[in-house]
Amino acid sequence: MPRTRFVVSVVILAGLSGSAWAQGDATCGRDVLVAQSMQRQALEQLEQADGDDAKNCRVWRRHVDTMRRVASVYGRCLSGSERAQRLAQVQGSDREFSAAIKARCGGH
Repeated sequence: MPRTRFVVSVVILAGLSGSAWAQGDATCGRDVLVAQSMQRQALEQLEQADGDDAKNCRVWRRHVDTMRRVASVYGRCLSGSERAQRLAQVQGSDREFSAAIKARCGGH
């Protein structure tokens, strides 16, 4: 996977430090913070995944699973442009790595 995308993702994460929670969900503040942490950890793991294909495939699968869980939280808890930006980022990453898994990991 192109390293440039990882750097861009990290920069986007750093720029989106504040969060606008959806109204009426008391757990959203905590859930968004946990999701942000999960997203940062997933990006760190991607940067360390320069081993063999089997290792990369495991990391990529875990990354896709994490991006889907993070997207669920962002979709439920964020609003406005921040929601749109964050969802676009994690869903784009999900699609990109799902395609890489299909192409290089036997599709599983």
